[in-house]
Amino acid sequence: MLTIAAAPPNGAGVSDRMIAALSERLFPTLSIWPRNHRAKSITAMLAQRRQRIVACKSDPRCVLQAARWSDAERDTLGSAAEQSGIRTVREDSARFAILREVAGINAILSVYGQGAAPRYPEIDGPDPERATANASAAVALAEAELNASATMLDPSVGLALALLDANDRDDAAAFEPLEPRFNAAATVRAKTLTWSRYKYTAIIVPGIGPEDLSTPLSALGKLNVQMAATLWRSGLAPFVLFSGGSVHPRRTRQVEAVEMARAIQDRFGVPAEAIIIEPYARHTTTNLRNATRRLAALGAPLDQPALISTNIDQSRYIESAKFAQRNQIELGYQPGRIGARLSPNQVEFLPSTASLRVDPLDPLDP
Repeated sequence: MLTIAAAPPNGAGVSDRMIAALSERLFPTLSIWPRNHRAKSITAMLAQRRQRIVACKSDPRCVLQAARWSDAERDTLGSAAEQSGIRTVREDSARFAILREVAGINAILSVYGQGAAPRYPEIDGPDPERATANASAAVALAEAELNASATMLDPSVGLALALLDANDRDDAAAFEPLEPRFNAAATVRAKTLTWSRYKYTAIIVPGIGPEDLSTPLSALGKLNVQMAATLWRSGLAPFVLFSGGSVHPRRTRQVEAVEMARAIQDRFGVPAEAIIIEPYARHTTTNLRNATRRLAALGAPLDQPALISTNIDQSRYIESAKFAQRNQIELGYQPGRIGARLSPNQVEFLPSTASLRVDPLDPLDP
């Protein structure tokens, strides 16, 4: 029988570091709530939710539906968060943070547990042949993972994390902590850098993945790397910033930013201290948003332009009205302003501080 409602006490069981990291990455506010006081206003509601899940008696379809948050439950939790004084990790409003994270839970339950169409079917969603089996396994995984930090508040969080785990979708936290693990040399260099010596803060190179599971770097990806190496050698910018996650094709384990960074070091001798990776972006919109976040993390002046270098088609797309419209729809803002074009492959980019805000629309793209 499913015993998901009976969470073990603090320190009990076995801690899963990957699940804990994924929890804190996707659900940062829900992750810290158990370490703060719980509002009395949500005690009864959370108990009812647990009872609803236990009543399913291990039936995966029932459990997945029972774990979903209703609008009323979501609003109750959001109001309690606002009144509790919880300090959020990335947002000013605890209520907004809770609403965003609960929406993410429902989206994961829908797509990876209940068969709803993902927002981006070409890169998201479970393997159709394994979806039912993975959903059943996730229910069992959720019970085993109950002592991960966020799952102490509500079983739905552990179930959402287990669904991602069962479908090998841990990529949202796979590189954390990013700066000390992967950008350490560049981070050290940036602290002593005189940015005004350079025309651009960085050469931003978006990924363009291969369309098969075995190829680490596409032909256009290789072109992007070669152009970036040439631009860096010319002294235009102190860094090359590669942006791109494990995107194409769906279920690939190749990470665009990692493969491009490896190629520019191995093939062109660009040193690690001049390379920044951003391994999370899944779309061109988030290439530019996340690149801005990495520049901010380095202490780069955001009022100084960067240079986007990529293949001709993608470069034209970035400059297009269609891309601006997509940014507005998917992000709710423009990640920056497209400036002068230097060549068919290179266009200037002035980052916007709007990119530093958290976006509520895609739970797998924090």
